[in-house]
Amino acid sequence: MDNKNPLGYKSVGKLLKSMAIPAIIANVTNALYTIVDQIFIGQGVGYLANAATNISFPITTICLSIGVMVGIGTAANFNLYLGKEDRNSAEKVVGTSALLIIILGILIAFLVRIFLEPLMIIFGATPEILPYAMEFTKITTLGIPFYLFALGTNPLVRADRSPKYSMFAVMAGAIINLILNPIFIFVFKWGLAGSAWATVISQIISAIILVLYYKNFKSIKIKKENFKIKFSIVKSILSLGSASFIFQISTTIVQITTNNVLKIYGSESIYGSDTTIAIAGIVTKINTIFIAIVLGIVQGSQPIVSFNYGAKNYLRVRSVFKLVIKYSFAISLFLFLIFQIFPKEIISIFGQGSELYFEYGILYLRYYTFFIFINCIQIASTTFFPSIGKSKKGAAISLSKQLLVLFPLLIILPKFFGVKGVAYAVPISDLIAFAIATTVIYFEFKNMPKVDKI
Repeated sequence: MDNKNPLGYKSVGKLLKSMAIPAIIANVTNALYTIVDQIFIGQGVGYLANAATNISFPITTICLSIGVMVGIGTAANFNLYLGKEDRNSAEKVVGTSALLIIILGILIAFLVRIFLEPLMIIFGATPEILPYAMEFTKITTLGIPFYLFALGTNPLVRADRSPKYSMFAVMAGAIINLILNPIFIFVFKWGLAGSAWATVISQIISAIILVLYYKNFKSIKIKKENFKIKFSIVKSILSLGSASFIFQISTTIVQITTNNVLKIYGSESIYGSDTTIAIAGIVTKINTIFIAIVLGIVQGSQPIVSFNYGAKNYLRVRSVFKLVIKYSFAISLFLFLIFQIFPKEIISIFGQGSELYFEYGILYLRYYTFFIFINCIQIASTTFFPSIGKSKKGAAISLSKQLLVLFPLLIILPKFFGVKGVAYAVPISDLIAFAIATTVIYFEFKNMPKVDKI
């Protein structure tokens, strides 16, 4: 990224693609974890088992919020100390982070096992779904320490200039999961438990691959004495990763709220609460593919934007953001058409059900994804602002959608439209979030210099 190189879409486009493709592959592979589970469970066990995975999904997002917080906070501190050529402190950050994430993983797994049944009920389990949710989560809890370790270590490996190794760790686990799921469910006849064990084993594999990296750091050399908890470092890690934690936790709150609203209003509808919860889980995980692709493009742009903003190459910053929106919009529009034209075929991939099951599935998928072609702008904006050192604006855009718009809509709309109101809440929140994001972005670029300051 030569700051003297003249700006042009072609050169910047090639650079963006080279950075974004590995991120897209890693993100999509990660998203396939839960989607593969849903498909094989739906085909081999049934829709109640699929609903159970949706009930347990908030545990996954809680782990994700903690893992990403520690991972991003660690990577930021790691790079900060390396920039100061303080390798000793960088080594201490890595050692403290490793112990911290292991302790948190064991603690969360322990707490989930103790309070498993009340948690499943709080997350929205009906009497019919509860036994499936208990069976699935009791096993997957064993993988939490490994899952959390992988989440917390992956950003650090990328920060050490090894993005392909990080991608390999994620892909290896996903491929193992893809292979073991059908074997355990259809060959060994283990049912829902089989899918749970496939998930745990794949998480262990990813964690082992990342543990092996500790002997091969490029920038530092880890020593045994570095593996100590230093609370000043812990404080710094949690501080720098707090924005990601807040965003993920708000997503968890929305998930739990959705399940409980569907539990209440679904029982009063012709569809039933079990069907509506199962459909919501399927559609949410289908949507993760869209998010994974857009986030890959956005994450690929981050180092380019940060470098050029710091170098005061404002024209390049503008052009990179325009390319991000261009690529994201094209992919989002394509997925929008697929979701709108083939909703029944997509739902069918995850198993069969009654006529009412597909009726609500078609309705929910179409409304849930109705504005994804503009939703990409909100996703891009939340990542763009941290890239230029203005993380509060990015966090504000994210939280405004999740907690200030979507959350109240999930409470209010079902009072008037029943379970259909849950489906209506998402596109309305997407539209409002789009308006907020474009407004904030407009004023940011309006105030940004229109010429480079080199």
